[in-house]
Amino acid sequence: PRLLCCGLPLRSVPSPSPPRRHRCSALPPFAPNPTRPGKMTKRTKKAGICGKYGTRYGSSLRKVIKKIEVSQHSKYFCEFCGKHSFKRAAVGIWHCGACNKTKAGGAYTLNTSSSLTVRSTIRRLREQVAQ
Repeated sequence: PRLLCCGLPLRSVPSPSPPRRHRCSALPPFAPNPTRPGKMTKRTKKAGICGKYGTRYGSSLRKVIKKIEVSQHSKYFCEFCGKHSFKRAAVGIWHCGACNKTKAGGAYTLNTSSSLTVRSTIRRLREQVAQ
């Protein structure tokens, strides 16, 4: 008898039912999604960037880390050239790829809440002196 790739004998008697797929001819691991053509399979629903941690470290810590990682990897508005191209170069160092400016900022965001407070206070004091 002829053998298939997995070592099972091939039957020569035709069956009345339609032929079934053999277990060796499975779909590839990342097959296209039949309900959404043109899209690969959906990976995460809520986890997002923290999907790499799996079920480890607890949900509360993963939510905090998600907020931090999303903010540090996003692009920010450049006040020098007017484009959204400020990216984090290192901890506290932010670089604009469009106008090649480098600015000191927060560890995870371009402008920290305390820097915004200081900036608004300085602007208010300048306006008082001007009057």
